[in-house]
Amino acid sequence: MHDLEILAIIWVTVFIASYLAHKTRLTPVLWFLFLGALLVNLGFIPQELPVFIVDFAELGIIIIMFALGFEEDANNFMTSIKRSWGIALFGALVPFAVAYTTAWFYWGDPNIALLCGLAMTATAVSLTMVSLKTEGLSKMPAATGIMTSAVLDDIASLVFVALLVPIATGEASITIEGTLLIVGKAVTFFVIVTIVGGWLFPSDNRLFNSIPLLGKIHLRKILSMGKGEYTVLSLLLIAVLMGILAHQFGFHAAVGAYMAGLVIHRNYFDFHQKKGINFYRQARMMIDNIAFSWIGPVFFVTLGTKLIFDLDLFLLVLPGAMFLFIVLFVGQVSSAGLAARYTGNFSWPDSLMIGFGMLGRAELAFVVLNIAYVQNQILTTEAFYTLMITAFLLNISVPLTIRWWKYKFG
Repeated sequence: MHDLEILAIIWVTVFIASYLAHKTRLTPVLWFLFLGALLVNLGFIPQELPVFIVDFAELGIIIIMFALGFEEDANNFMTSIKRSWGIALFGALVPFAVAYTTAWFYWGDPNIALLCGLAMTATAVSLTMVSLKTEGLSKMPAATGIMTSAVLDDIASLVFVALLVPIATGEASITIEGTLLIVGKAVTFFVIVTIVGGWLFPSDNRLFNSIPLLGKIHLRKILSMGKGEYTVLSLLLIAVLMGILAHQFGFHAAVGAYMAGLVIHRNYFDFHQKKGINFYRQARMMIDNIAFSWIGPVFFVTLGTKLIFDLDLFLLVLPGAMFLFIVLFVGQVSSAGLAARYTGNFSWPDSLMIGFGMLGRAELAFVVLNIAYVQNQILTTEAFYTLMITAFLLNISVPLTIRWWKYKFG
């Protein structure tokens, strides 16, 4: 089968998944994974995908993570940290501890337990916000608390992925020297990202503008090339370059892409002012379209192709997956809800809504699964299937619990 034929089949699948997601009000990610598994098990696409499709999928997750960082307003994010820090902290520690302990009990491998904990820590921001918007609750205080704490969780998870995955893969040892090396590389990388955000983009930075030659270099000029015609290309290039930089530091490229999106601010697009044209909104819409409609979904469909159906295996892992789902559900809702009430001073209805909104597991969880199972074969097949089923059940819980709890805000 030709590579382009496989890509065409995957894109047809994206249409079907989007339609089913609309009808069921579930995140399209779930349908991408399910239909990817269906395609490979029915023989429509091969189990061993060609390099072109694999690399195309890798580009997809880089752009997805860039889009998630790009859509965050750094200023609003910073101002709401004070109220949401407890939700982010306890709403991440408890799921990590639950997943880590459960995985250790089932498989007795510290590396598997570590990556299971990481995969079950970050919240699916997009899934929760879409669910809240569908129910007309996206402007309520709980929505702000969910968004900020979820972003904090995602950033912290990205940092821990950068720090701990090299240890789990055996690329670095658990020694003082090895740990310091990883921490040093992580700090260096994030310092470079900060410098890029503070120097290469703003044209009004007094510190860097005072330096001869250096102060005249601004990537903002690249964004404005051709009256904004190359803005999206510039953004995609920045995402890929930061992904390459992250890879050179031993991190996943998605880490660099996310941080690149986070440091690009809205005011960098105040160029070529034309009546009726908002270059930031235009660029964001195009990036979102690329990330969530035609390149990004390829990553999730190809990840779904790793689920080769085996009835005996499914029945084997189902009890463990159900147990992990139940303890994660209780741990996530209780930890995030109590933190929202007692550290963020939210009302009890808002606090429980925040707990329900933090249940989802999507993009970052599947990035960790891809690193752990596909790229490095750390997770066993049983562990991989257990986490996929658990993530599926948690994601289904988000729209169902939000819809059920909506009556408290009527």
